[in-house]
Amino acid sequence: MSQHDYDVVVVGAGFAGLYQLYKLRALGFRVRLYEAGAELGGIWYWNCYPGARVDTHVPMYEFGLEEIWSEWNWSERFPGWEELRRYFEFVDRKLDLRRDIQFNTRVSGATFDTAGNQWQIELDPGETVRARFMVLCVGFGSKIFIPEMKGLERFEGACHHTARWPQQGLDFKGKRVAVIGTGASGVQVAQVASREAAQLTVFQRTPCLALPMRQQKLDAATLAEWKKGYPERYAKRRDTFGGFDFNLLEGSALAVSDAERNAKYQELWDEGGFHFWIGTWMEVLTNEAVNRTAYDFWRDKTRARIKDPAIADLLAPMEPPYPFGTKRPSLEQGYFEIFNQDNVRLVDLNADPIEEITARGIRTRSGEQAFDVIVLATGFDAVSGGLTNIDIRGTRGQTLKQRWVEGTRTYLGMATAGFPNLLYLYGPQSPSGFCNGPSCAELQGDWVLRCLSDLREKNIDRIEATEMAEAVWGQIVQGLASMTLFPRANSWYMGANVPGKPREMLNYPGGLALYLQQCEAVADKGYEGFALDGEPVPPALHQGQPVFEVARLMAALQASQSADAGATRPENENAGGVA
Repeated sequence: MSQHDYDVVVVGAGFAGLYQLYKLRALGFRVRLYEAGAELGGIWYWNCYPGARVDTHVPMYEFGLEEIWSEWNWSERFPGWEELRRYFEFVDRKLDLRRDIQFNTRVSGATFDTAGNQWQIELDPGETVRARFMVLCVGFGSKIFIPEMKGLERFEGACHHTARWPQQGLDFKGKRVAVIGTGASGVQVAQVASREAAQLTVFQRTPCLALPMRQQKLDAATLAEWKKGYPERYAKRRDTFGGFDFNLLEGSALAVSDAERNAKYQELWDEGGFHFWIGTWMEVLTNEAVNRTAYDFWRDKTRARIKDPAIADLLAPMEPPYPFGTKRPSLEQGYFEIFNQDNVRLVDLNADPIEEITARGIRTRSGEQAFDVIVLATGFDAVSGGLTNIDIRGTRGQTLKQRWVEGTRTYLGMATAGFPNLLYLYGPQSPSGFCNGPSCAELQGDWVLRCLSDLREKNIDRIEATEMAEAVWGQIVQGLASMTLFPRANSWYMGANVPGKPREMLNYPGGLALYLQQCEAVADKGYEGFALDGEPVPPALHQGQPVFEVARLMAALQASQSADAGATRPENENAGGVA
């Protein structure tokens, strides 16, 4: 071994981490991947709760590597967790990944050694390795969030967060089940529990504006026909807003008649998945009047499925609880119909809040209800939490958590000043939560591969974002957000679900295509905005560089919209609630 054990240490064995391992190894880097779970798959190792299923259709939710997709056949358009695990086993066999992976190993901390320009990486339990570069691929949902609930530890039944579900499973049959939270996992668990449980009670704070999944069984003949177009579909990802094989519509939703607009909405609704969200007009996410037309279409479609008008008012209220699409929509398969069943009850936490968890069940303001199982579908300290959960110490003695205590500071959503040779994928201020995961893993991942290869070719030992570049990038992200309706919702996009977390846009809202253009421009200009071996690469302000030009554009547009700014920033009430 040389002065360091590895050229690159990768953390996390989901799509992004496995792609880095495969490609870095092919480029001749000495690389090692560490994974806290017992198997491949990242979130699909942890997500094994009843009903767990991906919300992106295939072939978008898989590697765009022909050596994989040419031989792998899915059984459903939206695969469940069991099939996703089989997929990762197949990927492992084809790419021979596991020989360079250490499972059941959590990266607990890392310290940058300035003298050696390398990371000293601490592994749990008790091992230390050294690497020139560290690439974090922990995903945006690796740190679970459980809100403060009095007495939770006293409950005598089974109680599990959906992302820490028992690997051996848990039977709902004949049991009294409580589901706290109505995000994606809450919707999926409730759909299954409604069929099996003697009694299901769903505790809702905020209505879930879920979209129909439109599941489809797949056979070999269908997939063989689809695969003829896979190369074109994968190539299209980089030119779209969300890394899918479809894109936002051009033009204005107000330039067509109500009938034409509703016909397009119906077409997208019938297509299923995220088409009604990020296959519609961009104005749905930026213009309140247009957004209301989308919400009203969703509301009327949904209320028609609910028999009790009082329940319909809670699940699909006449007035929008938040602008449609400003929280990531869940995909459902009969979710709203379960509330027509005699064994399903809905509790509105705004009117009847939880006061405490008891040994027998849950006490709300109206009284106590006994349960055998409590499901905590309470989400994550999303986007940034998985990174700050690791004790990473940079050159200034600060941890990444301390550096971000007043808000995330990144450059390109991949690097932070004071933390040399540290890159992260699917992190804060990157497209992450707005983007298809495998697309980001590959397209954002290719930039990291290019960067590390360029540094090796030029014998550069150290790369670090500058504070000026961080400030510019933050201006771009928050400026773009201010032109949208996203700040109107108390979502995990805005960090608003975790008490004490700074309220800010945590995801780059300009779309994957523009994001990749900006990243590539930085690399083309010799890594503008970074310092290489301690020497800053100056911004090419007079050459129309997209990163810095977009920052000035954002400033101008923000100023022009200042009169409306107050209307787009609500009080952060109820942040940290349970749904």
